[in-house]
Amino acid sequence: MLGIVIPVHNEEAWLASCLQAVVKAAASPKLHRETVHTLVVLDSCTDGSACIAASFGIPTLQVQARNVGIARATGAQRCLEMGVRWLAFTDADTLVSPDWLAEQLDQRSDAVCGTVAVNDWSGHAPHLALRFKASYNDAHGHRHIHGANLGVSAQAYRDAGGFPPLACSEDVALVQALQARGASIAWSAAPRVVTSARKNFRAAGGFGATLLQGFPEAGLAGEAAACA
Repeated sequence: MLGIVIPVHNEEAWLASCLQAVVKAAASPKLHRETVHTLVVLDSCTDGSACIAASFGIPTLQVQARNVGIARATGAQRCLEMGVRWLAFTDADTLVSPDWLAEQLDQRSDAVCGTVAVNDWSGHAPHLALRFKASYNDAHGHRHIHGANLGVSAQAYRDAGGFPPLACSEDVALVQALQARGASIAWSAAPRVVTSARKNFRAAGGFGATLLQGFPEAGLAGEAAACA
């Protein structure tokens, strides 16, 4: 069994499209009909996100943490209790490709750090997209870490201690813990996702905040160098 965890905080504008893409990825023929359990973790939601998840028949958990590290860890723990062998993580403002999950597994590593693409730069200065394209390494062997495109085996996740309760950079902390444990990590551009460049980002220090800061080198490597 495979698990997909999506943390959500008032994401009704994005969630339906995200879940449509996730449902398609979970049904990829390349998974050979292996069961995929998708879980939406509603963190302090006051909008219609719960109803959107219900319309897809996707189970939800509710937390009142306003903390993405806690939300991801809560979802991961539930999936582990169900017996999943692999945990895949994305975000509510992200569209995964049809073979996203299968491509993670095909890397045959303890963990997979994928890249992100941005197709809509509306609301940003024209030069930002050009600078991102010139600076971002969307290729195998990159060193980017994004919670929107991350996978890890259940055993490696347990060994690393899971996500810490951080309001941002929880993905970076997990990968660092995996590296400290000697886990094999695939820095791959094969699992594809498209994420938003929205200005009303949910996590201070996350990808959206990094874009507004001009994505300094440290931010490109792990989205955020520090939390607000």
